[in-house]
Amino acid sequence: MEEEIPRRNFLTRSLWVIGSALTLPVTSFSESLKKVYKSTESSMNPILQVKPLGFQWETADPFLFCVHHEDAFPNGNEQMAPDKKYLNGRHMGDDFIIKDGFRMYHGKSVPGFPGHPHRGFETITVVRKGIVDHADSMGASGRYGNGDVQWMTAGKGVQHSEMFPLIHSDKENTMELFQIWLNLPKKNKMVEPHFKMFWKEAIPNYTYTDTNHKKTIVEVIAGKLANVSAPMPPPDSWAADAKNEVAIWNIKMESGAFFNIPKASAGINRTLYFYEGNEIDIAGNKVQKYHAIELKADLDVMITSGNEETSILLLQGKPIGEPVMQYGPFVMNTKQEINEAFEDYHKTQFGGWPWPRYDQVHARDKNRFAKYADGTLDEKKS
Repeated sequence: MEEEIPRRNFLTRSLWVIGSALTLPVTSFSESLKKVYKSTESSMNPILQVKPLGFQWETADPFLFCVHHEDAFPNGNEQMAPDKKYLNGRHMGDDFIIKDGFRMYHGKSVPGFPGHPHRGFETITVVRKGIVDHADSMGASGRYGNGDVQWMTAGKGVQHSEMFPLIHSDKENTMELFQIWLNLPKKNKMVEPHFKMFWKEAIPNYTYTDTNHKKTIVEVIAGKLANVSAPMPPPDSWAADAKNEVAIWNIKMESGAFFNIPKASAGINRTLYFYEGNEIDIAGNKVQKYHAIELKADLDVMITSGNEETSILLLQGKPIGEPVMQYGPFVMNTKQEINEAFEDYHKTQFGGWPWPRYDQVHARDKNRFAKYADGTLDEKKS
C-alpha cells in the first residue's frame, strides 16, 4: 500500500525541495520534483489493490466473506430434485465441484444447505436468479428469489436451512445468488435471532443517465446513495447505525456507461467485486472481469464499463475493529466463546428442528412468502 501524503506534509516537502534546489544541479532538482508529483498522484489514486476472485470472496471488516453461487440446475423431478442420473460421480453431502453445470452443495436430494447452526453474525442472501426455500429452528419459513434479499441475524443461535428447489420441471432452473456474512459487534453477538425479507418490489433503485445517454442502475440493498435509502436492516445489525456507513449496492451499467461512486468517510473499508462484463476502467486503471478492487473510501471513484453490460457488487462499512474467532458456523471474539457456542448447541440445538426434513422444501406451486416466528405471514402473488 502506497503512503498517502497529508496536505501539510506535501507542502513541507515541496518547500524543502525548492529550497534545496538552490544548491543542487538542475537534474537533481527535476528528479526531486518528479518524486513529489509521483507521491501526490499516488495519494489521489483510489485503488489500494486488485485481486482475482475465486468461489469464496475475501472481504474486509465488518464483513466476513461473500460467496457467489452460479448454478445451471436441470429440470426438476417430482421431488424438485435433479434426476438421479446427475448424481453419479458426485461426493454427495459435500459436493462443491461444478459438474454438468451445477453443484449439490450439502444436499443429497434437493441441492442446497440442510439445517445447520449459526451464532454471532448475520447472513445476507441476495438472490439474482432462482428460488431459495428457508426454514429455521424458530419455526419461521419462507420462499424467496429472483431479486429478493433475506437478511438474517443469527445472534445467540439459530438453525436454518437454505434449499434450492428445482421448481421448473419443463426447463432449466438457473440459480445465481450472493451470500454475504456481516459480523456483529461483541455487544450484539448474543441478541435474539431475527430474519427480515427485502422483497424485490421494495428494494429501491438509483438510476443515473450519463452525458452519453447510458444508464447505470444501482440496487441499494444497504446504506444510502444520493436521495435513495435502502430498507431498514434488522435492529441489532452493525448496518442499523448510519454512522457505520454500511453499504451493499449492486451496480448494473450499460455498455460504455460511466458512473461516479461518491466518497465516504476516511477509515471506511470499501471493495468492489466486478463479476459480470469484460473490462472496466477505474480512474484510468483497466480491470478485468472477476476481480476485487479495494478502494480508498474517502475519494470519489469514476467507473467506465467496457463493451458489455457490467455488474459490480459494492461492500463497504466502518470496521468493527474487534478480535474475530471463527470456527465453522460460529463467529465470536474468543476461543472460549466458540467452545461455549458448541456446548450450547449440543445442549439446546438452538431450539431444535420443528420440520419433518432437514432439507425442508415447500410445495412446488407455493408463491414467495415469509412466515415469521411470531406467526406473521407475508405472501406475494408470484
